[in-house]
Amino acid sequence: MSRETVLETVGSTELSPPDGEVTTIRTVIERSEVEEFDSADDLYDTLMTLVGARFIGRRYYDDRGGMPQQTDDESEVSF
Repeated sequence: MSRETVLETVGSTELSPPDGEVTTIRTVIERSEVEEFDSADDLYDTLMTLVGARFIGRRYYDDRGGMPQQTDDESEVSF
C-alpha cells in the first residue's frame, strides 16, 4: 500500500497516548520517508517506531520486582 493510500484511508485516525495529547496517523507518517508499506504489520511497525516515548505508558516499569535502589555505599566498586 502506498503512503498516499494510507494517508487518504486512515490518515485522520486519532492516536491517544496515556498523557492525553492526541495525534493522528497522518502526523506520525509524515515524520517518515517511507513511501510503501508491504503489509498492515509493516504499517503498524512503522507507527510504533515513530509515535515516540509518550505512547509507552510507564517508562522503565518492570513487573518483575523493579530495579533495586542503590545506596551511596554500594555505588563504589572495590576489588
